[in-house]
Amino acid sequence: MTRDWSLTVGGAEDGYPYTLEMASLSVIIPATDHPSTLGQVADAVRRASAAPEELIVVDQDPELGPAAARNFGARRARGDVLVFVDADVEVHSDAFVQIRRAFESDGELTAVFGSYDDDPERHGLVSDFRNLLHHHVHQEGAGEATTFWAGLGAVRREAFVAVWGFDERRFPHPSIEDIDLGMRLAANGGRIRLDPTIQGKHLKRWTFFGMVRTDLLRRGAPWVRLLLAEQSPSKELNLGWRHRASAAASVALVAAVLARRPRIAGATTVAFVWLNRRFYLVLVRKRGWRQAAAGIPLHAVHQLVAVAAVPAGVVLYLWDRASGTSSPFASKSSSGMRPSRR
Repeated sequence: MTRDWSLTVGGAEDGYPYTLEMASLSVIIPATDHPSTLGQVADAVRRASAAPEELIVVDQDPELGPAAARNFGARRARGDVLVFVDADVEVHSDAFVQIRRAFESDGELTAVFGSYDDDPERHGLVSDFRNLLHHHVHQEGAGEATTFWAGLGAVRREAFVAVWGFDERRFPHPSIEDIDLGMRLAANGGRIRLDPTIQGKHLKRWTFFGMVRTDLLRRGAPWVRLLLAEQSPSKELNLGWRHRASAAASVALVAAVLARRPRIAGATTVAFVWLNRRFYLVLVRKRGWRQAAAGIPLHAVHQLVAVAAVPAGVVLYLWDRASGTSSPFASKSSSGMRPSRR
């Protein structure tokens, strides 16, 4: 079910002064879909400075989704801190140095997560747009958080077990299982930090239809459903005021085009570009004006999909209410992890 490597921890010559009191790290990589990037990702973990004491790759049961695979690995982990790395994220060489420092400098910190870097491996107008958008949003959102990202994120083992880990029953497929975990950690009194200096290279190639499908069915609608269940609107990351205003501008732009009101369409386009100017400057700096020009309509589509996710998420929430499905915040039994003694 798993491949398990115990890694020898080096000394100060690795650029990090190890002590007997430092927290031990267990890296868990869910890879039940056998991605071609797994070897590259695992090699990056082994080569990194301040490498983890343990590396667990869950790659043998294709029926396990990422939430269940991460829980499976967590039950076998021996480290004080669980570090989750997606099988298509190549960690930077200093990622574990930054993670160790975060926990050692703040004894009350529950979890920390990072960001994609600004140089994804797979290029193309859609791939560069989607990866750089994720990078930009996480770079802009640095600081205290009530969410989590399992692409490259770490959580204290005791806190993870206390909230019963990832909800593998509610999220059997790739979705927002990490956001849900972060919200439950925060609701349980945990402190979470987004540290954008913890970075990894995304190895995935995005397609247009894959982006739309993921943003609507795997991310947007389930996120709305979760927010309604929690009854506490979030303003973090993709839910900040700028993103909400951008979504409103994208709807106004479509309405103006359909109504054949060119002046209004022009004004809303200017407003949309102004609201997101910092992101478009990132596109220009990293990929040039062609990417930035393509990024504007792609970004509008992204925002329109987010708007479409609202009624879809409401329907899912009402379905839960009608069928008697409990909120993940109301019952521990919705999760797949079971507390256990070390």
